[in-house]
Amino acid sequence: MKRFGLFLLLSSALLWAASTPVEAQPAATAAPQTGQIATSPHWWKDAVIYEIYPRSFQDSNGDGIGDLNGITSRLDYLQKLGVDAIWLTPIYPSPQVDFGYDISDYENVDPQYGTLADFDRLVAEARKRNISVIMDLVLNHTSDQHPWFLESRSSRTNPKRDWYMWHDGKMVNGELEPPNNWESVFGHSAWQWDAKTGQYYYHRFYIQQPDLNWNNPQVRKAMYDVARFWIRHGVTGFRLDAITSLFEDPSDTDEAYVLGPDGKPVINAFGDKEVKTDKTDNLPEVHDVLRELRQATDAASGRKVVLIGETYLRSIDDLRKMYGAHNDELQLPMDMQVGFINKFDVALFRQRIRDAETEINGDEPLFVFDNHDNPRWDRYQTDAAGTPIFGYGLHHDDIGRVIATILLASRDTALMYYGDEIGMVTTPPARKQDVRDPIGITGWPKEKGRDGERTPMQWDAGPNAGFALPDAKTWLPIPPGYKTFNVAAEEGEPDSMLHWYEQLIALKKNDPALHEGEEILLNTSDDHVLSWLRKTADGEAVVVACNFTPQPQTVSFNLSAQGISRSGLTTLLKTPGAPDPQSADSVQLGPYGVYVGQVR
Repeated sequence: MKRFGLFLLLSSALLWAASTPVEAQPAATAAPQTGQIATSPHWWKDAVIYEIYPRSFQDSNGDGIGDLNGITSRLDYLQKLGVDAIWLTPIYPSPQVDFGYDISDYENVDPQYGTLADFDRLVAEARKRNISVIMDLVLNHTSDQHPWFLESRSSRTNPKRDWYMWHDGKMVNGELEPPNNWESVFGHSAWQWDAKTGQYYYHRFYIQQPDLNWNNPQVRKAMYDVARFWIRHGVTGFRLDAITSLFEDPSDTDEAYVLGPDGKPVINAFGDKEVKTDKTDNLPEVHDVLRELRQATDAASGRKVVLIGETYLRSIDDLRKMYGAHNDELQLPMDMQVGFINKFDVALFRQRIRDAETEINGDEPLFVFDNHDNPRWDRYQTDAAGTPIFGYGLHHDDIGRVIATILLASRDTALMYYGDEIGMVTTPPARKQDVRDPIGITGWPKEKGRDGERTPMQWDAGPNAGFALPDAKTWLPIPPGYKTFNVAAEEGEPDSMLHWYEQLIALKKNDPALHEGEEILLNTSDDHVLSWLRKTADGEAVVVACNFTPQPQTVSFNLSAQGISRSGLTTLLKTPGAPDPQSADSVQLGPYGVYVGQVR
């Protein structure tokens, strides 16, 4: 739900008229029973998780919007790629103000994506290919068209009134104003006036996404029941959207303003004085909910469900707490502090990776570079001033190999985004009238929204890139580079980005050092090359080196300090065309070059 890094926190509110609620679908066939997939209680460790934005992955019925049957039709591709699990962004019935993150029914499927029976079939077919299915669970808020909220806003005495955050306004100079200065992540006040009942309701995100009151035990039970419902339908994990936003400071006092170098409040892209989020984000009560949810999902699933957190946090200390004092909260809070550095700074990458290795009590880090809320990894292509250059630049593929290697050759669970493996780039709209994301409509031109990272998957060079039938009007335009950068073309090119990902994922799964070895950072005074060692207890060892510069570099590995007397190398993977080193004493790297070698 958030957009960080070089880019401003999404910060605009949109006064869109909400659509009518989607009618409930008839009950589907019985949910599939648990099979052999994810039977290990720690199946998610060292796994590769593939995020799918369903409306952009594969259209099966010609309406220009991706759907569940489309995903099912591409499972063989995902199996060949080597992924262990797919994470689906929301597929629930929704007015689609925020493309599914505004949910009107938690226990069904939106008709534009298919039916509950289609979902069951997807889970069953994925299981046959040893692929787990992870659902996006949105706990912080519902749609304003959800029956719970419709009841809540019907009167102050309705039994569900306390399911949401209602508050009286305050009088200032004879004018009624919101209770405080809290802001929506999408801009402007986080309080919306409701004339019928004469109070404001709180919305951390869009006006059409009222926040649930997590101090209410009935809300907690209802949402834990939602998790149980999807576990019965074969889900083996949940990605918890906006999980740090569940609670607000009960004092309801103003936030402090974010100050610029001149001591004045910072004005964001939407004209608001930017406020801090100390009173609305990452409050201690979140941990109580995580422990309860973990207990509920463990009991419902026999300890096979993984909880993944959308955790944009301020420090490694905050990240460590998300695992729980007794490993009883999230198994995989997202470590955004590595992948969203958004510049090739060797010292900073080294420090953040060291933090992940040494400061989270040995727990499994979850690295992520891309998702549906942030520009794709081509943002690492920058001009001299550090401004991202989106598109296919001079070193596009080389930079992509660096990113993929850090993600997949580190000691971590790796979360990748659809299209990363073929080098898809960020394609922002060129005109305001082409924008679909409400944030871009409100914030144009400073904020162009998130359409650029959500464009349809590029399967082949034919009409609509193989995403939809030739005569279909796709919900977002097909990017112009699709005829070169697509699955079919790259499958036939030995040195393509797709094959780089396939080889790295295979090494992560099959090479003992890269699968289970500890990670030790090497050459820690080198400002140009990030390098590390993966080593098992029985002596299997692999060295990895990534050149962070557009100039050639040479590195030497002295492994004696790590108890390794051997210095020979057998190449496992290297940038195409690079020389094949015979010794760890001298490894030559081209511009943004990568080398992965087994020590022998």
